[in-house]
Amino acid sequence: MSSAATLIDVPLGGPTLPQERRLVTAIPGPRSQELLDRKAAAVAAGVGHTAPVHAVAAGGGVVVDADGNSLIDLGSGIAVTTIGNAHPKVVAAVQEQVAQFTHTCFMIAPYDSYVSVAEALNRITPGDHAKKSALFNSGAEAVENAVKIARKHTGKPAVVAFDHGYHGRTNLTMALTAKSMPYKHGFGPFASEVYRAPLSYPFRDGLSGPEAAEKAISVIDKQVGADNLAAVVIEPIQGEGGFIVPADGFLPAIVEWCRANEVVFIADEIQTGFARTGEMFASEVFGIVPDLITTAKGIAGGLPLAAVTGRAEIMDAAHAGGLGGTYGGNPIACAAALAAIDVFENDGMVKRAREIGAILQGRLGALQAADPRVGDVRGHGAMVAAEFVDPATGEPDAGLTAAVAKASIAQGVIVLTCGTYGNVIRFLPPLSIGDDLLHEGLDVVAAALAAA
Repeated sequence: MSSAATLIDVPLGGPTLPQERRLVTAIPGPRSQELLDRKAAAVAAGVGHTAPVHAVAAGGGVVVDADGNSLIDLGSGIAVTTIGNAHPKVVAAVQEQVAQFTHTCFMIAPYDSYVSVAEALNRITPGDHAKKSALFNSGAEAVENAVKIARKHTGKPAVVAFDHGYHGRTNLTMALTAKSMPYKHGFGPFASEVYRAPLSYPFRDGLSGPEAAEKAISVIDKQVGADNLAAVVIEPIQGEGGFIVPADGFLPAIVEWCRANEVVFIADEIQTGFARTGEMFASEVFGIVPDLITTAKGIAGGLPLAAVTGRAEIMDAAHAGGLGGTYGGNPIACAAALAAIDVFENDGMVKRAREIGAILQGRLGALQAADPRVGDVRGHGAMVAAEFVDPATGEPDAGLTAAVAKASIAQGVIVLTCGTYGNVIRFLPPLSIGDDLLHEGLDVVAAALAAA
Protein backbone atom coordinates (compact mmCIF):
# COMPACT_ATOMS: atom_id res chain seq x y z
CA MET A 1 0.00 0.00 0.00
CA SER A 2 1.36 3.42 -0.87
CA SER A 3 1.79 6.29 1.58
CA ALA A 4 -0.86 8.70 2.82
CA ALA A 5 0.24 11.26 0.25
CA THR A 6 -1.25 9.13 -2.51
CA LEU A 7 -4.56 8.74 -0.72
CA ILE A 8 -5.42 12.41 -0.64
CA ASP A 9 -3.92 15.70 -1.73
CA VAL A 10 -2.19 16.54 1.54
CA PRO A 11 -2.52 20.20 2.57
CA LEU A 12 0.43 22.03 4.04
CA GLY A 13 0.75 21.70 7.77
CA GLY A 14 1.53 24.39 10.29
CA PRO A 15 -0.53 27.54 10.74
CA THR A 16 -1.41 27.65 7.02
CA LEU A 17 -4.12 25.01 7.52
CA PRO A 18 -7.70 26.29 7.64
CA GLN A 19 -8.54 26.60 11.33
CA GLU A 20 -11.92 24.89 11.32
CA ARG A 21 -13.71 21.79 12.45
CA ARG A 22 -14.82 20.05 9.28
CA LEU A 23 -16.47 16.65 8.96
CA VAL A 24 -16.84 15.32 5.42
CA THR A 25 -17.17 11.66 6.47
CA ALA A 26 -18.00 9.77 9.61
CA ILE A 27 -15.03 9.20 11.95
CA PRO A 28 -13.30 7.04 10.90
CA GLY A 29 -13.70 7.68 7.18
CA PRO A 30 -12.94 4.99 4.60
CA ARG A 31 -9.32 6.00 4.06
CA SER A 32 -8.64 6.17 7.77
CA GLN A 33 -10.31 2.79 8.21
CA GLU A 34 -8.05 1.38 5.52
CA LEU A 35 -5.02 2.51 7.51
CA LEU A 36 -6.46 1.12 10.74
CA ASP A 37 -6.88 -2.25 9.03
CA ARG A 38 -3.25 -2.11 7.91
CA LYS A 39 -2.21 -1.12 11.44
CA ALA A 40 -4.02 -4.12 12.90
CA ALA A 41 -2.18 -6.42 10.50
CA ALA A 42 1.30 -4.87 10.80
CA VAL A 43 1.66 -3.14 14.19
CA ALA A 44 1.89 -4.93 17.54
CA ALA A 45 -1.47 -5.03 19.29
CA GLY A 46 0.00 -3.36 22.39
CA VAL A 47 0.40 -0.09 20.48
CA GLY A 48 -3.07 1.42 20.79
CA HIS A 49 -4.54 4.68 19.53
CA THR A 50 -7.05 7.24 20.81
CA ALA A 51 -8.49 8.82 17.65
CA PRO A 52 -9.39 6.45 14.79
CA VAL A 53 -8.02 8.74 12.09
CA HIS A 54 -5.15 8.66 9.62
CA ALA A 55 -3.39 11.98 10.18
CA VAL A 56 -1.90 13.68 7.13
CA ALA A 57 -1.42 17.28 8.30
CA ALA A 58 -1.64 19.36 11.46
CA GLY A 59 -1.10 22.92 12.60
CA GLY A 60 -2.60 25.70 14.63
CA GLY A 61 -5.36 23.94 16.51
CA VAL A 62 -6.36 21.23 14.01
CA VAL A 63 -5.40 17.78 12.76
CA VAL A 64 -6.46 16.81 9.22
CA ASP A 65 -7.06 13.19 8.29
CA ALA A 66 -6.78 11.25 5.03
CA ASP A 67 -10.50 11.66 4.34
CA GLY A 68 -10.34 15.45 4.52
CA ASN A 69 -11.83 15.74 7.99
CA SER A 70 -10.38 18.54 10.13
CA LEU A 71 -10.48 17.80 13.85
CA ILE A 72 -9.96 20.28 16.68
CA ASP A 73 -6.87 19.23 18.61
CA LEU A 74 -7.27 19.47 22.38
CA GLY A 75 -4.44 17.02 23.09
CA SER A 76 -1.28 18.35 21.37
CA GLY A 77 0.03 14.81 20.93
CA ILE A 78 0.02 14.53 24.75
CA ALA A 79 1.47 18.00 25.38
CA VAL A 80 4.19 17.73 22.72
CA THR A 81 3.13 20.22 20.05
CA THR A 82 2.70 23.02 22.58
CA ILE A 83 3.77 25.77 20.16
CA GLY A 84 1.67 24.19 17.40
CA ASN A 85 2.42 21.50 14.85
CA ALA A 86 4.99 22.32 12.16
CA HIS A 87 5.80 25.72 13.65
CA PRO A 88 7.62 27.76 10.98
CA LYS A 89 10.66 28.42 13.19
CA VAL A 90 11.01 24.73 13.97
CA VAL A 91 10.55 23.73 10.34
CA ALA A 92 13.22 26.18 9.20
CA ALA A 93 15.69 25.09 11.88
CA VAL A 94 15.20 21.41 11.07
CA GLN A 95 15.56 21.95 7.34
CA GLU A 96 18.80 23.86 7.81
CA GLN A 97 20.27 21.25 10.17
CA VAL A 98 19.28 18.19 8.15
CA ALA A 99 21.15 19.64 5.16
CA GLN A 100 24.31 20.05 7.26
CA PHE A 101 24.54 16.69 9.06
CA THR A 102 22.04 14.33 10.64
CA HIS A 103 24.21 12.53 13.20
CA THR A 104 27.71 12.17 14.55
CA CYS A 105 26.85 10.97 18.08
CA PHE A 106 27.65 13.68 20.58
CA MET A 107 29.87 11.27 22.50
CA ILE A 108 32.01 10.80 19.38
CA ALA A 109 32.15 14.24 17.76
CA PRO A 110 30.38 16.94 19.79
CA TYR A 111 28.52 19.82 18.15
CA ASP A 112 27.31 23.29 19.10
CA SER A 113 23.54 22.74 19.18
CA TYR A 114 23.71 20.16 22.00
CA VAL A 115 25.76 22.56 24.12
CA SER A 116 23.41 25.43 23.25
CA VAL A 117 20.35 23.43 24.34
CA ALA A 118 22.09 22.57 27.62
CA GLU A 119 22.97 26.23 28.15
CA ALA A 120 19.36 27.27 27.47
CA LEU A 121 17.97 24.68 29.88
CA ASN A 122 20.47 25.69 32.57
CA ARG A 123 19.29 29.27 32.16
CA ILE A 124 15.50 28.86 32.02
CA THR A 125 14.86 26.10 34.58
CA PRO A 126 14.03 27.18 38.15
CA GLY A 127 16.81 28.42 40.42
CA ASP A 128 19.85 30.63 39.99
CA HIS A 129 22.41 28.06 41.18
CA ALA A 130 25.07 26.55 38.91
CA LYS A 131 23.47 23.90 36.68
CA LYS A 132 24.41 21.35 34.06
CA SER A 133 22.30 19.27 31.64
CA ALA A 134 22.43 15.98 29.76
CA LEU A 135 20.24 15.18 26.75
CA PHE A 136 18.36 11.99 25.97
CA ASN A 137 15.59 10.73 23.69
CA SER A 138 12.42 10.26 25.74
CA GLY A 139 10.85 11.23 29.02
CA ALA A 140 11.26 7.75 30.47
CA GLU A 141 14.95 7.81 29.57
CA ALA A 142 15.34 11.17 31.29
CA VAL A 143 13.69 9.86 34.47
CA GLU A 144 15.90 6.77 34.49
CA ASN A 145 19.02 8.89 34.15
CA ALA A 146 17.89 11.31 36.85
CA VAL A 147 17.57 8.35 39.21
CA LYS A 148 21.01 7.06 38.15
CA ILE A 149 22.54 10.45 38.84
CA ALA A 150 20.83 10.78 42.23
CA ARG A 151 21.97 7.33 43.31
CA LYS A 152 25.55 8.01 42.26
CA HIS A 153 25.56 11.40 44.00
CA THR A 154 24.12 10.16 47.30
CA GLY A 155 25.48 6.63 47.38
CA LYS A 156 22.00 5.52 48.47
CA PRO A 157 19.74 3.01 46.63
CA ALA A 158 16.07 3.79 47.34
CA VAL A 159 13.69 5.97 45.33
CA VAL A 160 10.24 7.21 46.36
CA ALA A 161 7.47 7.97 43.87
CA PHE A 162 3.88 8.93 44.61
CA ASP A 163 0.37 7.55 44.30
CA HIS A 164 -1.17 8.23 40.86
CA GLY A 165 2.23 9.06 39.37
CA TYR A 166 3.26 8.24 35.82
CA HIS A 167 6.91 8.23 34.77
CA GLY A 168 7.18 5.95 31.72
CA ARG A 169 7.08 2.45 30.27
CA THR A 170 10.65 1.19 30.74
CA ASN A 171 11.34 -1.26 33.55
CA LEU A 172 12.45 1.29 36.14
CA THR A 173 9.84 3.85 35.18
CA MET A 174 7.10 1.21 35.25
CA ALA A 175 8.16 0.55 38.83
CA LEU A 176 7.84 4.28 39.55
CA THR A 177 4.45 4.46 37.80
CA ALA A 178 1.44 3.82 40.02
CA LYS A 179 -1.17 2.62 37.51
CA SER A 180 -1.31 -1.07 36.63
CA MET A 181 -3.48 -1.11 33.49
CA PRO A 182 -2.35 -0.55 30.86
CA TYR A 183 1.18 0.37 31.91
CA LYS A 184 2.40 -2.41 34.21
CA HIS A 185 0.05 -5.37 34.06
CA GLY A 186 1.91 -8.54 33.14
CA PHE A 187 5.26 -6.84 32.54
CA GLY A 188 7.00 -7.52 35.87
CA PRO A 189 9.13 -8.13 37.81
CA PHE A 190 10.07 -4.49 38.13
CA ALA A 191 13.17 -2.69 39.37
CA SER A 192 13.81 -2.96 43.09
CA GLU A 193 14.23 -0.29 45.77
CA VAL A 194 11.25 1.72 44.55
CA TYR A 195 8.70 2.81 47.15
CA ARG A 196 5.45 4.76 47.04
CA ALA A 197 4.08 7.56 49.20
CA PRO A 198 0.61 9.15 49.30
CA LEU A 199 0.07 12.26 47.18
CA SER A 200 -1.90 15.33 48.10
CA TYR A 201 -5.23 14.89 46.23
CA PRO A 202 -7.47 17.68 47.54
CA PHE A 203 -10.64 16.50 45.79
CA ARG A 204 -10.44 13.09 47.43
CA ASP A 205 -8.38 13.36 50.63
CA GLY A 206 -9.60 16.73 51.99
CA LEU A 207 -6.19 17.43 53.54
CA SER A 208 -4.30 20.70 53.56
CA GLY A 209 -0.91 20.73 51.90
CA PRO A 210 1.07 20.55 55.16
CA GLU A 211 -1.19 17.76 56.46
CA ALA A 212 -0.74 15.72 53.28
CA ALA A 213 3.02 16.30 53.36
CA GLU A 214 3.22 15.16 56.98
CA LYS A 215 1.38 11.97 56.01
CA ALA A 216 3.69 11.31 53.07
CA ILE A 217 6.86 12.01 55.05
CA SER A 218 5.69 9.68 57.82
CA VAL A 219 5.28 6.87 55.27
CA ILE A 220 8.70 7.60 53.77
CA ASP A 221 10.40 7.66 57.19
CA LYS A 222 8.80 4.43 58.34
CA GLN A 223 8.96 2.38 55.14
CA VAL A 224 12.26 3.59 53.65
CA GLY A 225 14.24 5.87 55.94
CA ALA A 226 16.14 8.93 54.83
CA ASP A 227 19.50 7.18 55.26
CA ASN A 228 18.51 4.77 52.48
CA LEU A 229 16.79 7.25 50.19
CA ALA A 230 18.55 8.67 47.12
CA ALA A 231 15.66 10.59 45.59
CA VAL A 232 12.03 11.58 45.61
CA VAL A 233 10.49 11.74 42.12
CA ILE A 234 7.26 13.68 41.63
CA GLU A 235 5.28 15.47 38.94
CA PRO A 236 4.45 18.95 40.31
CA ILE A 237 1.06 18.49 38.62
CA GLN A 238 0.40 14.89 37.76
CA GLY A 239 -0.23 14.05 34.12
CA GLU A 240 -1.55 10.58 33.39
CA GLY A 241 -2.58 10.30 37.05
CA GLY A 242 -5.38 12.80 36.46
CA PHE A 243 -3.93 16.32 36.42
CA ILE A 244 -3.92 16.23 40.20
CA VAL A 245 -2.83 19.58 41.62
CA PRO A 246 -1.41 19.15 45.15
CA ALA A 247 -2.70 21.43 47.86
CA ASP A 248 -0.70 24.57 48.60
CA GLY A 249 2.22 23.82 50.87
CA PHE A 250 2.58 20.15 49.98
CA LEU A 251 5.47 20.41 47.55
CA PRO A 252 7.45 23.01 49.54
CA ALA A 253 7.24 20.76 52.62
CA ILE A 254 8.52 17.75 50.66
CA VAL A 255 11.37 19.84 49.24
CA GLU A 256 12.28 21.10 52.70
CA TRP A 257 12.36 17.55 54.07
CA CYS A 258 14.56 16.41 51.18
CA ARG A 259 17.01 19.27 51.76
CA ALA A 260 17.24 18.46 55.47
CA ASN A 261 17.89 14.77 54.79
CA GLU A 262 20.26 14.90 51.79
CA VAL A 263 17.65 13.43 49.46
CA VAL A 264 17.60 14.58 45.83
CA PHE A 265 14.29 16.16 44.85
CA ILE A 266 13.50 15.31 41.21
CA ALA A 267 10.69 17.22 39.52
CA ASP A 268 9.29 15.30 36.56
CA GLU A 269 8.21 18.19 34.33
CA ILE A 270 7.93 16.12 31.18
CA GLN A 271 4.24 16.98 30.69
CA THR A 272 4.11 20.22 32.69
CA GLY A 273 7.19 21.93 31.28
CA PHE A 274 7.64 24.71 28.74
CA ALA A 275 4.82 27.19 29.38
CA ARG A 276 2.12 24.52 29.62
CA THR A 277 0.95 25.57 33.11
CA GLY A 278 1.14 29.33 32.59
CA GLU A 279 4.69 29.42 33.91
CA MET A 280 7.72 28.18 32.06
CA PHE A 281 7.80 25.25 34.51
CA ALA A 282 5.15 24.05 36.95
CA SER A 283 7.66 24.13 39.81
CA GLU A 284 7.37 27.92 39.57
CA VAL A 285 3.63 27.69 40.21
CA PHE A 286 4.42 26.26 43.65
CA GLY A 287 7.54 28.30 44.39
CA ILE A 288 9.90 25.32 44.53
CA VAL A 289 13.38 24.79 43.10
CA PRO A 290 14.10 21.13 42.24
CA ASP A 291 17.56 19.60 42.56
CA LEU A 292 17.00 17.83 39.24
CA ILE A 293 14.31 18.46 36.63
CA THR A 294 13.38 16.13 33.78
CA THR A 295 11.95 17.54 30.56
CA ALA A 296 10.78 16.18 27.20
CA LYS A 297 7.47 16.44 25.27
CA GLY A 298 7.15 20.17 24.42
CA ILE A 299 10.91 20.74 24.39
CA ALA A 300 11.48 20.35 20.62
CA GLY A 301 8.23 21.10 18.80
CA GLY A 302 7.49 17.45 18.06
CA LEU A 303 10.95 15.95 17.63
CA PRO A 304 12.21 13.36 20.14
CA LEU A 305 14.38 14.99 22.78
CA ALA A 306 14.57 14.87 26.57
CA ALA A 307 16.84 16.25 29.25
CA VAL A 308 17.93 16.11 32.84
CA THR A 309 18.97 19.49 34.24
CA GLY A 310 20.11 20.15 37.76
CA ARG A 311 22.59 21.29 40.34
CA ALA A 312 26.06 21.08 38.85
CA GLU A 313 27.52 19.15 41.77
CA ILE A 314 24.80 16.50 41.46
CA MET A 315 24.92 16.29 37.67
CA ASP A 316 28.71 15.85 37.79
CA ALA A 317 28.49 12.85 40.11
CA ALA A 318 28.39 10.37 37.20
CA HIS A 319 31.75 9.27 35.82
CA ALA A 320 32.70 9.96 32.18
CA GLY A 321 30.81 7.53 29.94
CA GLY A 322 28.18 6.85 32.59
CA LEU A 323 25.62 9.05 30.83
CA GLY A 324 24.71 9.28 27.17
CA GLY A 325 23.23 7.23 24.35
CA THR A 326 23.66 6.88 20.63
CA TYR A 327 20.88 9.28 19.68
CA GLY A 328 20.76 11.44 22.81
CA GLY A 329 20.80 15.10 21.80
CA ASN A 330 20.50 14.34 18.09
CA PRO A 331 21.49 17.47 16.14
CA ILE A 332 18.15 17.73 14.31
CA ALA A 333 16.21 17.49 17.56
CA CYS A 334 18.55 20.03 19.15
CA ALA A 335 17.99 22.48 16.30
CA ALA A 336 14.24 22.07 16.76
CA ALA A 337 14.59 22.58 20.52
CA LEU A 338 16.51 25.83 20.13
CA ALA A 339 13.81 27.12 17.80
CA ALA A 340 11.05 26.00 20.16
CA ILE A 341 12.73 27.57 23.20
CA ASP A 342 13.01 30.82 21.22
CA VAL A 343 9.25 30.69 20.62
CA PHE A 344 8.51 29.92 24.28
CA GLU A 345 10.64 32.80 25.49
CA ASN A 346 9.93 35.47 22.88
CA ASP A 347 6.53 34.82 21.32
CA GLY A 348 4.25 35.19 24.34
CA MET A 349 3.64 31.51 25.05
CA VAL A 350 3.40 31.85 28.83
CA LYS A 351 0.83 34.61 28.47
CA ARG A 352 -1.09 32.58 25.90
CA ALA A 353 -1.18 29.56 28.20
CA ARG A 354 -2.75 31.72 30.89
CA GLU A 355 -5.35 33.04 28.43
CA ILE A 356 -6.25 29.50 27.37
CA GLY A 357 -6.39 28.46 31.01
CA ALA A 358 -8.89 31.19 31.79
CA ILE A 359 -11.14 29.95 28.99
CA LEU A 360 -10.83 26.31 30.05
CA GLN A 361 -11.46 27.07 33.72
CA GLY A 362 -14.42 29.30 32.90
CA ARG A 363 -16.13 26.90 30.53
CA LEU A 364 -15.47 23.75 32.53
CA GLY A 365 -16.33 25.52 35.78
CA ALA A 366 -19.71 26.43 34.30
CA LEU A 367 -20.24 22.78 33.36
CA GLN A 368 -19.38 21.75 36.91
CA ALA A 369 -21.87 24.23 38.36
CA ALA A 370 -24.62 22.93 36.08
CA ASP A 371 -23.92 19.18 36.11
CA PRO A 372 -23.09 17.27 39.32
CA ARG A 373 -21.41 14.55 37.25
CA VAL A 374 -18.48 16.95 36.88
CA GLY A 375 -16.98 16.45 40.30
CA ASP A 376 -13.87 18.57 39.98
CA VAL A 377 -12.18 20.99 37.58
CA ARG A 378 -8.49 21.61 38.20
CA GLY A 379 -5.24 22.62 36.60
CA HIS A 380 -3.08 25.58 35.69
CA GLY A 381 -2.64 27.34 32.38
CA ALA A 382 -3.36 25.22 29.32
CA MET A 383 -3.32 22.05 31.43
CA VAL A 384 -6.81 21.61 32.85
CA ALA A 385 -8.94 18.57 33.58
CA ALA A 386 -12.47 17.60 34.52
CA GLU A 387 -13.05 14.62 36.82
CA PHE A 388 -16.34 12.76 36.27
CA VAL A 389 -18.16 11.07 39.13
CA ASP A 390 -21.39 9.39 40.11
CA PRO A 391 -23.25 12.36 41.63
CA ALA A 392 -24.95 10.14 44.21
CA THR A 393 -21.77 8.61 45.62
CA GLY A 394 -18.86 10.72 44.37
CA GLU A 395 -17.25 7.55 43.06
CA PRO A 396 -15.28 7.74 39.79
CA ASP A 397 -17.35 7.25 36.63
CA ALA A 398 -15.02 5.82 34.00
CA GLY A 399 -17.92 4.77 31.79
CA LEU A 400 -19.26 8.30 31.46
CA THR A 401 -15.75 9.62 30.81
CA ALA A 402 -15.14 7.14 28.01
CA ALA A 403 -18.53 7.90 26.46
CA VAL A 404 -17.92 11.67 26.45
CA ALA A 405 -14.46 11.25 24.94
CA LYS A 406 -15.68 8.84 22.25
CA ALA A 407 -18.60 11.08 21.30
CA SER A 408 -16.36 14.15 21.16
CA ILE A 409 -13.89 12.45 18.83
CA ALA A 410 -16.74 11.25 16.61
CA GLN A 411 -17.80 14.90 16.27
CA GLY A 412 -14.31 16.04 15.34
CA VAL A 413 -12.70 17.02 18.66
CA ILE A 414 -9.66 15.13 19.91
CA VAL A 415 -9.67 14.79 23.71
CA LEU A 416 -7.63 12.54 25.97
CA THR A 417 -8.67 10.65 29.07
CA CYS A 418 -6.48 9.94 32.08
CA GLY A 419 -6.58 9.26 35.81
CA THR A 420 -5.93 6.25 37.99
CA TYR A 421 -9.65 5.51 37.85
CA GLY A 422 -10.06 6.36 34.17
CA ASN A 423 -12.54 9.12 34.99
CA VAL A 424 -10.72 12.30 33.90
CA ILE A 425 -10.70 14.17 30.60
CA ARG A 426 -7.60 16.32 30.20
CA PHE A 427 -7.40 19.39 28.03
CA LEU A 428 -3.99 20.12 26.51
CA PRO A 429 -4.65 22.35 23.49
CA PRO A 430 -1.70 23.70 21.53
CA LEU A 431 -0.97 27.28 22.50
CA SER A 432 -1.43 28.15 18.82
CA ILE A 433 -5.17 27.40 18.95
CA GLY A 434 -7.52 30.35 18.45
CA ASP A 435 -10.17 31.29 21.00
CA ASP A 436 -13.06 30.59 18.62
CA LEU A 437 -11.78 27.11 17.80
CA LEU A 438 -11.18 26.36 21.48
CA HIS A 439 -14.71 27.45 22.38
CA GLU A 440 -16.13 25.32 19.56
CA GLY A 441 -14.23 22.31 20.82
CA LEU A 442 -15.57 22.85 24.33
CA ASP A 443 -19.08 23.23 22.91
CA VAL A 444 -18.73 19.76 21.39
CA VAL A 445 -17.51 18.28 24.68
CA ALA A 446 -20.38 19.90 26.55
CA ALA A 447 -22.89 18.51 24.07
CA ALA A 448 -21.36 15.06 24.40
CA LEU A 449 -21.71 15.25 28.17
CA ALA A 450 -25.32 16.40 27.91
CA ALA A 451 -26.13 13.50 25.58
CA ALA A 452 -24.26 10.85 27.59
